[in-house]
Amino acid sequence: MRDREPGPVDAERRLSTKEAAELLGVKPETVYAYVSRGQLGSRRVPGGRGSTFDAKEVEALARRNRRERGGTSSSGDELSVRTRITLIDKDRYYFRGVDAAELAARHTYEEVAEWLWTGRPRPGATFTAPQASVAVARRAVKALPEHTAPTDRLRVAAVAAAAADPLRFDLSEEAVLGTARTLIPTLVAALPPMWHDHRDEGPLAHRLWARLSGRPADEASLHVLDTALGLLADHDLAASTLAVRVAASARAHAYAAVSAGLGVIEGPLHGAASGLAHRLLLEVLDQGSAAPVIADELRAGRRIPGLGHRLYPGEDPRARALFALLEEIPRAAPALAAARDIVATTARHTPLHANVDLALAVLTASSGMPATAGETIFAVARTAGWIAHALEEYGERPLRMRPSGFYVGPKPPQPMPH
Repeated sequence: MRDREPGPVDAERRLSTKEAAELLGVKPETVYAYVSRGQLGSRRVPGGRGSTFDAKEVEALARRNRRERGGTSSSGDELSVRTRITLIDKDRYYFRGVDAAELAARHTYEEVAEWLWTGRPRPGATFTAPQASVAVARRAVKALPEHTAPTDRLRVAAVAAAAADPLRFDLSEEAVLGTARTLIPTLVAALPPMWHDHRDEGPLAHRLWARLSGRPADEASLHVLDTALGLLADHDLAASTLAVRVAASARAHAYAAVSAGLGVIEGPLHGAASGLAHRLLLEVLDQGSAAPVIADELRAGRRIPGLGHRLYPGEDPRARALFALLEEIPRAAPALAAARDIVATTARHTPLHANVDLALAVLTASSGMPATAGETIFAVARTAGWIAHALEEYGERPLRMRPSGFYVGPKPPQPMPH
């Protein structure tokens, strides 16, 4: 039998400690230091004392070490995590291989969530919150100041619900799925209702509407909200989702992982972006034209919210799907026209397309919702994706989300400060 020709590391091979050390250019004990820091996985040799290492993983670590020693990085060398949940490809995105926009249009948010979690259809899926969990979450949220932001309320509700669940540390798939199906409706139920005739049963979109608008909802509007929830359920490794995976990698329970995601989306470049687009839209409606409003934004050096997305060269497919539904609602016509005016006016300066934040702004502004409503919709919707990613991460090697810092500070040893 001929020996293999030398060449790139065979991804199917397992390397001995000596081979891994040679490839990494380090001592064998350093290889085990990488393992202890979660940078490298190992497998014990059956019946032996040594360990073996995945060849592809060792080669990736060697490349990363070479980049760090050289003090350089490339935009193409970003953190990459294997996932089976969401694929973004040009102007479309897919949930477990299924077109996400079509899935959200044809299925309820609950059904989309179940698909993300299990990859199995669950027609008619509904989420029910335990009364004890809701009571604890409501008391905690009620104690907050009136001006509290929606994500603060949701985060407090998640912490309260966790405290009420003594089995929260069970990270088995069945237990985490049970947590997911009760946590999401608990978060919604903990938000104060905008009008007295609200329901805590039925489709989640119906329950959420009563927390966002003081107007009774028609079926078309509820369908738009439900579709928005489904469209926003996941979007690959957005900043908040990465935070969730880091928490899950450290084996934080599902409530804590969701709390990590909620902490990240408050930034104006993530979940809060729809609120900025909402305010811009109201200003354009008040002025009657986008031109003076956009001119003021550009003069102040501010980025125009609701436009452009780094992952889509054209129009955000989520915005495209929501705009199509909003066109069927007569009262949304003025806000839709204002949104189109914003896009057209800005296009004279730079060719940017509408993103989902502008579409959410049309929904919230035309439905009598506050500027923070889009952030609430985003947070509730994305909880489904966070749970899906947490479930996926629980199946991976613990603490693997542990990058190494590239130290650029003073070279030691430095004198002791006085």
